[in-house]
Amino acid sequence: MQDGCTPWPEEFAERYRAAGYWRDETLGELLGGLARSHPGKTALVAGEERWSYAELDARTDRMAAGLHRIGIGPGDRVVVQLPNIPELVTLMFALFRIGAQPVLALPAHRSSEITYFCEFTDAVAYVIPDVHVGFDYRELAAEVTARVPTLKHVLVAGDPGDFTALPLDGEPAGLPRPDPAGVALFLLSGGTTGVPKLVPRAHQEWSYSGRAVAEACDYGEETVHLVSLPLSHNWPLTHGLLATFHAAGTLVLAPGPSPDEAFPLIERERVTETGLIPGAALLWMEAAEWDEYDLSSLRRVTIGGTKLQPEMARRVEPALGCRLQQAFGMAEGLCGFHRWDDPQDVVLVSQGLPVSPADEVRVVDEDDNDVAPGEVGRLLARGPYTVRGYYRAPEHNAKTFTADGFYRTGDLVRLLPTGHLIFEGRVKDQINRGAEKIAAEEVENHLLAHPSVREVALVGLPDDVLGERSCACVVPRGTPPTLAELAAFLRDRGVAAFKFPDRLEIVPRLPLTPLGKVSKKTLAGMFH
Repeated sequence: MQDGCTPWPEEFAERYRAAGYWRDETLGELLGGLARSHPGKTALVAGEERWSYAELDARTDRMAAGLHRIGIGPGDRVVVQLPNIPELVTLMFALFRIGAQPVLALPAHRSSEITYFCEFTDAVAYVIPDVHVGFDYRELAAEVTARVPTLKHVLVAGDPGDFTALPLDGEPAGLPRPDPAGVALFLLSGGTTGVPKLVPRAHQEWSYSGRAVAEACDYGEETVHLVSLPLSHNWPLTHGLLATFHAAGTLVLAPGPSPDEAFPLIERERVTETGLIPGAALLWMEAAEWDEYDLSSLRRVTIGGTKLQPEMARRVEPALGCRLQQAFGMAEGLCGFHRWDDPQDVVLVSQGLPVSPADEVRVVDEDDNDVAPGEVGRLLARGPYTVRGYYRAPEHNAKTFTADGFYRTGDLVRLLPTGHLIFEGRVKDQINRGAEKIAAEEVENHLLAHPSVREVALVGLPDDVLGERSCACVVPRGTPPTLAELAAFLRDRGVAAFKFPDRLEIVPRLPLTPLGKVSKKTLAGMFH
């Protein structure tokens, strides 16, 4: 592992290699193997593009050579901010192939987050679309490049303007082979303070996570997986792209999860699997009542990101005509799914079983003592695809990982006798808004810069569709601000729109705990 990353203890690395979880194969070599074993099989469908594994591999080779030609090489970080387009897939595997490391940003991120990612990782390149959902990313790139001296390249899918167009092209010869134990990519953590932490994922352990998901979900060559959530999220990336490719299935990219975009693709491509957050699932169930698209190919819909309430879970199978599977997961590693033969009563109330037989979970109290069976406690995780530390974050790692390598997930859970987990909430000060994780402290720090805000606390309030919505509780300075004014202020500071407060409450003072800290529990109760 590179500087700034926590290495795996050798005893665990040897154990995982001996058990066959870790293989001497890079992610670029995984794709190459599929191109040889299934050359004509359709790998990727996106818009009018339809590529076989052999075509995807050839495009990846040429792009890798083009990236290498302009000076991007092993260990270089590349911030990638692309929507669900085929260039995202070829670019990722091209970077894997030359040992460069994508830092996967989300399309919703703006200058505050992108500048930080570029500066923190010493990124040499930034990859964007030209215009997406009415937003011109070239203007954002111009702003970021003026601030970040390490950026040598801005690569654009579409009209490049003043920058360089993708795809780059070259003759694939003499490219360096990355270390399978080395960093393949950086994912974004949910984050509870400031901008998200970066999670370094190595070729061998991240590849295994996809293979473990494919095995747990019974994927095969007949699997056709529709990804409609942003592919740069860990869940669609692992459950969708990586697991599907491990099974030599077909990945179908949709621009978004709305029924208008997804239902025609399900009918046309005979989609068998997909993943949704509860809010999108609710839209699908409502649309399925009147829509005439043929969804009969759907074998299963997996719902995760935020907790699915049992009342809504009962409606999924009758409404969509396929099996419901709940799921949980995190960029740091541990993920789980229901199995095909799990009893219905377990499927309705729990979020799944860990995917690997080598996953280790503990449910503990605040002193790391195991709680009694069935009691709510804090989830700790360790295993062959759960990382040992964040990138360049030694102080945070010391608090977030135990001395023996368990990751403190920040989740409150109950463990059923069957091993299934029920998620009951969060320990950390984080709002989970439709699977987008909002660090309350980050937004509060921005809002405190507003001239009309004396004090502020951002709290999560329950929401049937999104799981939680954010509420800014503001003690004003002078004339109270409006919600629209706060949104405009955050927009001007380059904050992603999903972090804007959904609701504003003006309060005379913030309630305190006996220790003098702001009582967000009290605030949430006041405005529930």
